[in-house]
Amino acid sequence: MQQSQPNNPLHGVKLATIVEELQEHYGWDGLAERIDINCFKNDPSVKSSLKFLRRTPWARRKVEALYLASFARNNPWQKY
Repeated sequence: MQQSQPNNPLHGVKLATIVEELQEHYGWDGLAERIDINCFKNDPSVKSSLKFLRRTPWARRKVEALYLASFARNNPWQKY
C-alpha cells in the first residue's frame, strides 16, 4: 500500500532514474564537476554510482538536490 506524499517531489522517482537522467543531461564529467565524489570521476557507471549512493546518505542528498535543481517544474531559476 503506497502512501501519498504530495510535498515530496522525489516520491516515486527511483534513484536509478535520477542517476541516469543526470548522466544523460550533464555527462559523467559534468556530474563530477558539480558533485565531487569518486563514483563520478573514476571509471564511472550507473551501477557503481548506485552502489555508492545507496550506502552514502550525504552523497545521495547532493545528487537528489542536483536533480531537483535541474528538473523540478517549480524551480524559479530554470527557464522553460
